[in-house]
Amino acid sequence: MIALQILSKILDTHDDSIIENNSLTIDYFKGYEEPYSFIQEHKHQYGNIPDKATFLSKFPDIELVDVTESDKYLVDGIREEYLFHQAVPIMNHVAELLNTDANAAAEYMIHAIRDLRPNYTVGGQDIIADAKSRYDQFVERKTKQEDWFFTTGFEELDDLIHGIQREEELFVIFARTNQGKSWVLEKMCTHVWEIGFNVGYISPEMGANSVGYRFDTLHQNFSNKALMWGKDDIREKEYAKYIDSLSDNKNRFVVSTPIDFDKKITISKLKQWIDKYKLDLIAIDGITYMTDERYKRGDNKTTTLTNISEDLMELSIELHVPVLVVVQSNRTGVAQDDSDGTPDLESIRDSDGIAHNASKVLSLRQTKDGILKMEVKKQRFGAVGGKLNYQWEIDTGAFIFVPANDDAEPRERTERKVRAVRHKYSDAEESF
Repeated sequence: MIALQILSKILDTHDDSIIENNSLTIDYFKGYEEPYSFIQEHKHQYGNIPDKATFLSKFPDIELVDVTESDKYLVDGIREEYLFHQAVPIMNHVAELLNTDANAAAEYMIHAIRDLRPNYTVGGQDIIADAKSRYDQFVERKTKQEDWFFTTGFEELDDLIHGIQREEELFVIFARTNQGKSWVLEKMCTHVWEIGFNVGYISPEMGANSVGYRFDTLHQNFSNKALMWGKDDIREKEYAKYIDSLSDNKNRFVVSTPIDFDKKITISKLKQWIDKYKLDLIAIDGITYMTDERYKRGDNKTTTLTNISEDLMELSIELHVPVLVVVQSNRTGVAQDDSDGTPDLESIRDSDGIAHNASKVLSLRQTKDGILKMEVKKQRFGAVGGKLNYQWEIDTGAFIFVPANDDAEPRERTERKVRAVRHKYSDAEESF
């Protein structure tokens, strides 16, 4: 099956570098020797990989398959199959010899095993010889920031973490229940959509319309309570005009639920989802709702979540798409309810592997007076420990920065900002 997957991928992408870069000879394609030779000979004679129609005219009985697996997975798989096919006849002959002469069987096996060596995929990059690529990337990062980073929608947070990196980014947001994790997640997603990119949002607990109402609140400060309860606080005509105006935007905000993934949200399905909608960023509102494709009987929750977080980071590296996930804090955060802190990394529920694999970790806590506290608990390329406070107007979706007590801006000015946001909401209705 792996051989067919590789041949299908070559025909689909018109690229056989997977064969050349990994020295996959015809011996690896047991049962598919003729198709392998046909592709190679066509390229040698005509200078290109044959298209699917040409290939199928020659091999009409072969059913090509859609392939979303990485080259590394396919290469590891076909090398394992090759080793298996090499080992079987040796083991069979050893079994025959054992019936008559155990010494001869042992001698044969020792000599045969010497030639039976696993062929591992071992890579690397010479950072001395390839130093120029490092310089080129630095120049790109400096001159084209938008190609390398998304802002979060929280200006002060961006000052601490320089936004969301557009590759190699597993951004974890964690807190206890009902502390605002999902709101902060969707706030970041809404902002990335507002600056022109395609966003994918997986919502295990809310339907697409509920997520959409939050989007309306975050994007245009419509009262979320009025939207959800169908209250008269929002004029129907003004809301209809706003809804019509959204069609002027060509970028997507795609909301999916577990049902859209046949109740199994896996890494392979995420890759297909990203490709289908051409997503630039994805968000998962609950990592525990994902299914571990590497699960083995006996694996516990910690192992499963560690595998998933590791695979999410690999997905980000492979597809150059940042991944934002919400994670639940365990009960150790209870003692902090009356303190100035937010949950620590040890409080991540069921798995410290999530924190290990994450590139950034943001901890949240909401106080009784409506202040949302943020603290940077981890970032691979920056300092940790940065703390921010925001006055959170839940109903209008506003997050207003509250300076520390020793900052120049007094609390009275922050309160004026809150009143200004409420006024903006009422003015927004009038403008539609």
